[in-house]
Amino acid sequence: MSPSIQTIGPLALLGWSLLAVLSFQAAQFTGIGWLIIPCAYALIEISRAATHRKVFYPLLGVGFAFYAPQLGFFWNIFGPAAMALWLVLAFWVALFGLALRAVRLRWGEAWALVLAPFVWTGLEYFRCELYYLRFGWLTFGMTSYQTPSIQPAGVFGLGFLFVAIAAGANRVFKSRKLWEIAAFVVCVGILAATLCPALMASQRRDRPGLTVAGVQLEIPTDDQVISGLKKAHKKFPDAQLFMLSEYTFQNPVPQTVRDWCASNRVYLVAGGKEPLGETNFYNTAYVVGTNGEMIFQQAKSVPIQFFKDGRPAPERKVWNSPWGKLGILICYDLSYTRVVDDFVRQGAIALLNPTMDVADWGASEHTLHSRIAPARATEYGMPIFRVCSSGISQLVSSTGRVLARAPFPGEGEIIGGRLPLDAHPRLPLDRSLAPVCVGSAALALLAPLLPARKKAACAPESMSTNLSSS
Repeated sequence: MSPSIQTIGPLALLGWSLLAVLSFQAAQFTGIGWLIIPCAYALIEISRAATHRKVFYPLLGVGFAFYAPQLGFFWNIFGPAAMALWLVLAFWVALFGLALRAVRLRWGEAWALVLAPFVWTGLEYFRCELYYLRFGWLTFGMTSYQTPSIQPAGVFGLGFLFVAIAAGANRVFKSRKLWEIAAFVVCVGILAATLCPALMASQRRDRPGLTVAGVQLEIPTDDQVISGLKKAHKKFPDAQLFMLSEYTFQNPVPQTVRDWCASNRVYLVAGGKEPLGETNFYNTAYVVGTNGEMIFQQAKSVPIQFFKDGRPAPERKVWNSPWGKLGILICYDLSYTRVVDDFVRQGAIALLNPTMDVADWGASEHTLHSRIAPARATEYGMPIFRVCSSGISQLVSSTGRVLARAPFPGEGEIIGGRLPLDAHPRLPLDRSLAPVCVGSAALALLAPLLPARKKAACAPESMSTNLSSS
């Protein structure tokens, strides 16, 4: 026998949907992650709708309202096909509600609340990291891009905590039992204490390190590259490492640019294309040494879907630079934790991120993309130097503090400064939690096929529904 559940009516469904959308947008625009908790609470409430359809379609609309305003630039890139991409992202929100409802019907309310953070994190990790249309932006945890609380939980771990707090609050508000209220307060206190080391770490001062400089150039000529490098060298004469964006060149770094590196005794990281047969290529970041020779190269790990962006890198290796091991990630590679994790495991102490964000994609795309580097720097405790074709380029400390930036639009803008190299990067805690969450999400979705509880308390007939009514 399946347990009965309390349901919500149309007005409550509308109210919770509005709360979910407003709190999500508030968290995204302000960068205050804790504002996402009311959103998670509302999603849990929406999963109490009377039927699967009344859960799925409202949440599909909620998810669409989450992502379409934030990703409006998709229309500039894909045209009407952007609608389908917004719906793909919204689908995962709707799937969360269906999974919770399935668990609630099969095993009861308590299990639905216990599994809620696991299910959300599992679905979020899957859509960000594991399937073909993976897209790592706009996660619950990424809303804390303005705060250090990502450390040490990680972006997925922080999202897990937000949903766990919402689920706990949901239980406390409905039961109103004194011991449950006390337990909830204690758990939130422990959580706050756990995050204190991160808050303290954000206050420490970063030590000087490698002097770097970069130039924002979008599809430049070789002469424009030389001119830009000369200006950057004049502005930052002590710079030892220069960087240009992804796709600065349509081939490997030309000889004229390599000769400039040799004459000035500097290193250069620049994007180009490494031919692969007659029709394909690797989107590659090349390292030119102080002798003008290309001494290292790294291909892009995750080419962008639907773009002619080359073949995926066959392997990832750190560059054993004179200053230590450096990881080179190209553009959206920085959005994927599985790619960054690999460089951290290999001992990278800093990341270099040549990026091409086309100017025509607009300011909102560039602004959203600029949230990634501070969030990654914070969760790994790792400095990042990011140079974009048209902004927003950033020099970020290991605490997530932006030390320097170049604006959008910013053709020819120069960025530079000291990249701290005294950090000791480590993997966030959520990297061990993610596989458990993916398994939990699969379990929840399979709940209708699994044995139900033998005994369950029945809710009043006027406030309940059973599996057959769905």
